Amino acid sequence: MNILITGGIGFIGSHTYISLYERYPEAQLVIIDNLANSSPRTIERLKKITCKSVLFFPIDLRDEQALTKLFHAYRFHSVFHFAGYKAVGESITNPLEYYVNNVQGTFNLLRCCLLYQIERFIFSSSATVYGDGNSPLKENAPLLPASNPYGQTKAMCERILMDVAAANPGFNVTILRYFNPVGAHESGLIGEVPASVPNNLMPYITKVAKGDLPVLHIFGGDYPTVDGTGIRDYIHVMDVAEGHVAALEHLTPGYHIYNLGTGSGTSVLQLVNAFEQVNEIKVPYQIVNRRSGDNPSIYADVGKAESELQWRARRTIEDMCRDAWNFEKQDG
Repeated sequence: MNILITGGIGFIGSHTYISLYERYPEAQLVIIDNLANSSPRTIERLKKITCKSVLFFPIDLRDEQALTKLFHAYRFHSVFHFAGYKAVGESITNPLEYYVNNVQGTFNLLRCCLLYQIERFIFSSSATVYGDGNSPLKENAPLLPASNPYGQTKAMCERILMDVAAANPGFNVTILRYFNPVGAHESGLIGEVPASVPNNLMPYITKVAKGDLPVLHIFGGDYPTVDGTGIRDYIHVMDVAEGHVAALEHLTPGYHIYNLGTGSGTSVLQLVNAFEQVNEIKVPYQIVNRRSGDNPSIYADVGKAESELQWRARRTIEDMCRDAWNFEKQDG
């Protein structure tokens, strides 16, 4: 069984690679990645974790010719699509590049799937497609205007996948909408590696704890929440990875959407306090002005994934903080 993982060297893709290997040790897992958001050293670390060579091709999804050659060489059983630019701020300053990369790349991938009759497609989406919807967010909520081009590209790709599935009855699509993946593999060998100053909270915390950054800026301390800071649904990256395996095992004809979250929210200060307690280290922080477009509270309704995929997040906030710090210490 050949399985394609686009963006497989990135944060979610690399952890899903491990979960797929653990579930299907005899499968041929094929990774493609243009390394725009990832590090080649992850390949060696995946080899170390799995004790198996990694079949990797440095292919950009916008290169349709290279992609077609790959599909011709490997008759894939299924495709996991993680590849895409993902920095919200960068998408605002450079929207055209995001639309070209994320949407055109998905076009090319879908063309190859249809040409070579690949019937199983699992797409990496995001809770940003809910816009400013009210929590707990459910999968049957309408796609609202996202607050940034990154979110818009995810919503556009979802609509494209819906239309392709409707026009091709044998083509089975599962959309997985992530909330806030954090943490790292328990080995500490792979984790989240931001290209520059982190855009996400957990790697920002670990960089400050390590001394690479002087202080954590918390955007907004006057929200109507338990401590005035924003609330998000943080989920361990390995729970997200296992959600992808569950999606493959329960893939049925048609088009399906599932939230991947814990179903509960944690405030920024609660996460910082948990990190400090678990790892016995202080994280200096400063509360600054709110960011435009931030929602006070976002968390998932996960009932559909629990009932249809027989999946639920198992790891705790403490696990997330411990594993994230373990990776940061080893990664230096």
